Amino acid sequence: MNYKKLLSAGTVLGVACAALMTGEAFACSPDYSGVTLNVGSQTGPFIASALQAAAKTWSEKTCGQVKVIEFPFGELYPKYVTALQAGEKSFDIMTFPPAWTPDLAPFLDEMPAAMRQTDAWKDIHPNYRERLMVWDGKTMTQSIDGDLHNLSYRIDLFEDPKEKEAFKKKYGYELAVPTTWKQYYDIAEFFTRPDKNLYGTVEPFRRGGQQFWFFFTHVASYANSPNDPGAMFFNPDTMDAEVNNPGWVKALEDYIRSSKYSPAGALNYGYGDVNTAFAGGQAAMALGWGDTGVIAGDKKQSKIAGHVGSAMTPASDQIYNAKTKQWDKFDKPVPTPFMAFGGWQAGINANGDHKDAAWNYIEWVSNPENSGKAVVTGGSGVNPYRYSHMQDIKPWETIFTEREAKEYLASQLDSLNAKNVAYDMRLPGYFSYTEILEIELGKALNGDETAQQALDSVAQQWNKLTDDLGRDKQLAAYRNSMGLPAK
Repeated sequence: MNYKKLLSAGTVLGVACAALMTGEAFACSPDYSGVTLNVGSQTGPFIASALQAAAKTWSEKTCGQVKVIEFPFGELYPKYVTALQAGEKSFDIMTFPPAWTPDLAPFLDEMPAAMRQTDAWKDIHPNYRERLMVWDGKTMTQSIDGDLHNLSYRIDLFEDPKEKEAFKKKYGYELAVPTTWKQYYDIAEFFTRPDKNLYGTVEPFRRGGQQFWFFFTHVASYANSPNDPGAMFFNPDTMDAEVNNPGWVKALEDYIRSSKYSPAGALNYGYGDVNTAFAGGQAAMALGWGDTGVIAGDKKQSKIAGHVGSAMTPASDQIYNAKTKQWDKFDKPVPTPFMAFGGWQAGINANGDHKDAAWNYIEWVSNPENSGKAVVTGGSGVNPYRYSHMQDIKPWETIFTEREAKEYLASQLDSLNAKNVAYDMRLPGYFSYTEILEIELGKALNGDETAQQALDSVAQQWNKLTDDLGRDKQLAAYRNSMGLPAK
């Protein structure tokens, strides 16, 4: 017997057994050795940190490498478009908001069918899976973040017996989480106490500070009529701008009113300032994305941790119908949460050399386990978009009390499930439209123009921009974005 060969075989078997026990036998599965993926992202920590965390574990699993290339948000769009139009391969993966999909879609790779046949696929809420990840009937992107606006409020103030007594005496009804905008402004007025550095609410109002998405949250309540689908921004038959109708005017008057109950200097607030002010105890309420509640619930960042309530944004029982030119009246307020921004998405460069590896990495980033860790990680910028994110309370108890967690997750899921949920517009030239809007919003907020004057100007400029970009092309894109059939 050849004992040397027998010893060698035993050694190999022992190494193999040890590898199985340590997990090394599963390294490079699938094997992407030698592959480096270039991933475009906004400057971190928001989103970029989540991509980097997933890149580390993906590299350990597949032996591939990921390079997250960060740019300020304002530089991302031109970087992508320039590279894609030139046929360059500088980005294997691009992360971007759904609003850019119409411009980027011609250069993107369609998601492989195999990714759409898994339990992880079914776990993604349909608002993302069937709407925001789809363009022109094809799944072109993967959501890696979920975004919509909700209301955060201070439980300690709302449930203080003295505050409740004083509020009822002044307004004639019980102090409670507002379900209507009237209640919202009564409460905002009540808690505005500059001498105590306390204000009723806080929203962003600064041009370039993501203000227009917050204005759109007000608009949705008054202009997204369930009796006239798809007409919130434009007439879905003619592509004429609807931005100066009575619903929009009412929304802008409300938005201006919000600024009166916000901290001093709020006209210069961007979204980050909202989070700082609310977590710092300066406001009784705040409108924001999911980050607002998470930051306010974090004991390391907040003075009000343990007292952070969450709810759907307020609603109206009257919504303007642009087709009939009348206000539709309802028996009760119609919840109309706005999917502001719509969450970061990842798309694959169709001209890239590593598309299989790129999709594998994106599937890894967004799977329930990794995305589940990201949504409860402060600073990741990742908000819930999967059912599992919103149904499993345990991970959230690392941030919130049980009550806070339940309210936070309910506000997210209830908003997504609302029958009259409002979608952001997605069409070529998106930020040209919003740039026009922001300039006029600034004039109205500063008192230089009335709400009607500002929005009349927006309508005129939007119609010209639509003609310049091609009305028929814009109409087709708008109907697509609103889930309407092609004309």
